[in-house]
Amino acid sequence: MDVAKRIYLLDDDVEICELLQEYLTGNGLQVRTAQSSDAFFALWQEAPADLVVLDIMLPGDDGFAVLRRLRESSRVPAIFLSALDGSTDRIVGLELGADDYLGKPFEPRELLARIRTVLRRSGESEPAPRGGILRFASWRLDTTARHLLTEDEVITPLSGAEYRLLCIFLQHPRQVLSRDTLLEMTQGRNAQPYDRSIDVLISRLRSRLRDGGRYGTLIKTVRGEGYVLASDVLREDASPQDAA
Repeated sequence: MDVAKRIYLLDDDVEICELLQEYLTGNGLQVRTAQSSDAFFALWQEAPADLVVLDIMLPGDDGFAVLRRLRESSRVPAIFLSALDGSTDRIVGLELGADDYLGKPFEPRELLARIRTVLRRSGESEPAPRGGILRFASWRLDTTARHLLTEDEVITPLSGAEYRLLCIFLQHPRQVLSRDTLLEMTQGRNAQPYDRSIDVLISRLRSRLRDGGRYGTLIKTVRGEGYVLASDVLREDASPQDAA
C-alpha cells in the first residue's frame, strides 16, 4: 500500500487551513498546517514534507522569504497561493524555484489537481536524464550539481525555474518550442490569457547565458511559433552520436 504524501500548508487564515486540511486529507494526503513561518519551520524540522503550499501574504516573513530560506537546503516541490494574482508575483515565485502558483479564491479541487501534477512531475526523472555534463556553445551544464559553467569554470547560478527551462532546451536543441509547450513542460499547466511568465523566464535565462554577446544568440525567437536553442548539445567526453 502506498504511503500518503505529506503536505505542509502555510497560511495565516485558520479557516482556509481547516477547510483544505479536511479536503486534502479526504483525498489521500497527509496534511499539516501552520500560520506563521516559525510554526512552519518547526514542522519542517520534525520531518520534511513531500510538497509545501505557501501563502505569499503572511505576517512577518512572507511566502517568498520562507521559500528562499527553504531553498538553501531543500528542493521540495512548492506551490504558492496568493490573493494578488498578478504576473509579477507569479514570476518572482517561479524564479525562487516554486513549481506552481494559484490565485485566490480557488476551488479546493483545483489545488488538489495542481498538487497531484507537481508530485507526479517531481517523481519523474529530471528534465536532463543521466546526470553528467552537457556542453553547448561556450557553456557546460553540470546536471548533477545543477551548475552552469563557463569555459574557465566560473559558476553561474540558476534558479529552479531557469534550470528546468534550460534542461528542456538542451533536450530539444534546434527544435522550435511554443510558449504553451514550454509552460506545460516546465510547470505542468496550460497558459492563461496574458500569461507572460515563460517570456520573462526566457529573458532571465538569456541574461544568465549572456545571450547576444560574443557567441551570438543562443535562444532565438521564432515569430509566431516560439523559441529555439540555436546550438548543438553534447555530453562531455561523449562521441557525436551520443548528442543529447
